[in-house]
Amino acid sequence: MLLVVLMQETITIPKEEYDSLKKKACFADNVLLQLESSLKDAEAGRVRIANH
Repeated sequence: MLLVVLMQETITIPKEEYDSLKKKACFADNVLLQLESSLKDAEAGRVRIANH
């Protein structure tokens, strides 16, 4: 049996930096969700060529 213990460390950052990091995390989550959706569409054949 393997037991992994993760130690948490508390740090202090300015509120502005915290807010910026939260926004970036939210944006990254949304990008990943969109990528997942796009890959499912591609697998299902729901893609088309975009003309520029």
